[in-house]
Amino acid sequence: MSRVLVVEDEAAIAELITLNLRHAGFEVVVAPDGEVAQNEVDRVLPDLVLLDWMLPGASGLSLAKRWRGQQRTKDLPVIMLTARAEETDKVAGLDAGADDYLTKPFSTQELMARVRAVLRRKAPQALDSAVEIAGLRLDPATRRVSCEEQDVKIGPTEFKLLHFFMTHPERVHSRAQLLDRVWGDHVFIEERTVDVHVKRLREALSGVQRSQMIETVRGAGYRLTQQLANAA
Repeated sequence: MSRVLVVEDEAAIAELITLNLRHAGFEVVVAPDGEVAQNEVDRVLPDLVLLDWMLPGASGLSLAKRWRGQQRTKDLPVIMLTARAEETDKVAGLDAGADDYLTKPFSTQELMARVRAVLRRKAPQALDSAVEIAGLRLDPATRRVSCEEQDVKIGPTEFKLLHFFMTHPERVHSRAQLLDRVWGDHVFIEERTVDVHVKRLREALSGVQRSQMIETVRGAGYRLTQQLANAA
C-alpha cells in the first residue's frame, strides 16, 4: 500500500483528495501546513507528496526545494497543487523539484491519473536503489544483503520480504498485504506462509544481531523497526 502525504490547508479539498486516494487503496496522511508536513516526512518517508503551493508558514515551493536539496528526500515524488495557472508559476514549481503540476480546480480523475503516472515513473528507480537502515544494507542490483561489511546469507523469498520491509519502514503490514505485495496475486498461498518466511528472515538476520528489527504486532501483522536496531 503506497503512502501519500497530502499537504493542503483547505480542509474541504484535503478531505476530497483523501477520500479518493483511500478509495483507490492508498494510505493517506494529511498535513495542514509546512511544519506538520516536514514532521511527517521526518517520521516516515511517504511514497508521494501532494503539495499545495500556498500554505500557512513555509510555502509548498520552499518545501519542495528543501526536500530536493537533502539526501534522504531528494528522490521523493512531489505533485504540486495550486490555483496559480500562469506558465511562469508552473515553471517555478517544476524548477523547485516538483515531478508534476496540477492547477485548481482539477477533476479527481485527472488527479488520480497523475498520481499513478508519477508513481509508475518512480518505481523502477526505487526498485534498483540500494537501501540501508541501521547498518543493514540491501542492494537489489547485486542481490546482496550485508551488515557492517558482513554478508548475510538469505533466500530469494526472504530477500524480497526484507526489501519490502526496508522500503516501507515503521509501517505495520498484515499477512494479506505482505502476500499481495511480496508474493503477488497468488490466491492459493495461505497467510501462515508469511509467518514461516518471517521466521527464516529473522534467523538469517540473527547472525548480524538484527533479528529484532522485524517486529510482530499482535493482531495486526509485522513491521520493520529502526528503534530496536542499536539494542539488537
